[in-house]
Amino acid sequence: MSDLPSRDLLIVGAGFSGLYMLHLARGLGLSARVLEAGDGVGGTWYWNRYPGARCDVESMQYSYQFSDELQQEWEWTERYASQPEILRYLNHVADRFGLRRDIQFNARVRAAEFDEARDHWVVSTEAGQQLTARFLVMATGCLSATNIPDFPGLGSFGGPTFHTGRWPHEPVDFTGQRVGIIGTGSSGVQSIPVIARQARELLVFQRTATWTVPAQNRPLSAEEQQAVKADYAGFRQRISLMNAAIGSAFPEDGNGVERLALDADPADRARIYEERWQHGGLPFIWAFTDLYTDLQANETAAEFTRGKIREIVKDPGVAKRLTPTNVMGCKRLCVDTGYYATFNRDNVHLVDVSESPIEEITPRGLRAGGREYALDCMIFATGFDAMTGSLTRIDIRGRGGQSLAEAWAEGPRAYLGLGVAGFPNLFLVTGPGSPSVLTNMVVAIEQNVEWIADCLEYLSRNDKQRIEATTQAQEGWEIGRASCRERV
Repeated sequence: MSDLPSRDLLIVGAGFSGLYMLHLARGLGLSARVLEAGDGVGGTWYWNRYPGARCDVESMQYSYQFSDELQQEWEWTERYASQPEILRYLNHVADRFGLRRDIQFNARVRAAEFDEARDHWVVSTEAGQQLTARFLVMATGCLSATNIPDFPGLGSFGGPTFHTGRWPHEPVDFTGQRVGIIGTGSSGVQSIPVIARQARELLVFQRTATWTVPAQNRPLSAEEQQAVKADYAGFRQRISLMNAAIGSAFPEDGNGVERLALDADPADRARIYEERWQHGGLPFIWAFTDLYTDLQANETAAEFTRGKIREIVKDPGVAKRLTPTNVMGCKRLCVDTGYYATFNRDNVHLVDVSESPIEEITPRGLRAGGREYALDCMIFATGFDAMTGSLTRIDIRGRGGQSLAEAWAEGPRAYLGLGVAGFPNLFLVTGPGSPSVLTNMVVAIEQNVEWIADCLEYLSRNDKQRIEATTQAQEGWEIGRASCRERV
């Protein structure tokens, strides 16, 4: 093998992160190639094609801001964009900036090893191809490694099975079928109302009830879009100062105004919650600044939402089972369209598997709580091996041959979520320890990718061949994050 790497940069993944990383690398004059497991661009929005898949951040915010021409020319159709529209947008980006010529599709990465003698990475695909590059950027996403619980009998079911994160590209027709869906996280909350309108019967197997607020989605008018486009830079700047870099129609959000739920008059507090419920979306949880820091304050938002569930769901028993018992906002809220009302349908049945656990998958369906449920098809809305799975499922080896999975055996450690001690010239986009899924992901991605690009430019300008996070810096970052969590 030659002492010289074939490229400056290899990028794994062609979603929002990989496309932007390739674009910036080209601007720096670096030779770069993207390796993508699928046969098209899109990342999350390529794989997650389940019915009802939609973003929970408003479309005019959930988009790139590096090109004002791109911002001005693209027209969004809805307040919250659907998966097909976001995928069309990312294909437009790939074509507009001529990115496809440097993307290799159907190239799933199996392993990556750092060659210490030559200061470069050797990357192997499942097809047996080997590529080398000075730097390696993992743009594999936080939510891309699908997870299916290891149920006894898994694989024995005689009907078709689906995972929301690996949905077929062609439409699935559930007409006349008895469908079982396992999981009521984000993908379950979005897909259940759509599937219920088609299936003869839908059985929802829920382990943990989910806090979800209405999207109040609607078409976007040309006038609304033009108002944003007239000052897109200012729009982005204002949003950058708001909670999680997610825009809000409520001017008090993110501008330093302290508004405490416990100080508010109960009637005024209820009015504020109702106003946000009717407006829709994630800003509901930012109605008061103490909802994340005071359990008693949080309980006021939780009780308001419990009241909404009792109001919407006609069967009191079903409403109770759909009501979460954990702290509101301890997980990212779901944003839904008609989720709770779906359980008023005669063809929808809720099975609480926290009370009656799933015992096994059977040839005819599944057994839970001693009862067998016959199904025509089965859907796993069971989420992902989040944050680390897309990285540890690849055999990534750094100095001394240590694997990333070994380095993270007791939990992931990374400096800024971007670099890992012992793994030179390796960069993670929105890796563990970065804001990532707690924010508007596109904003987090752009910040991370721009940091990496600045770093690469510095190394090139100063003729540096290697960069690596020190253990001290990495631990300092982790200690700092832990201290922030304790203060909260």
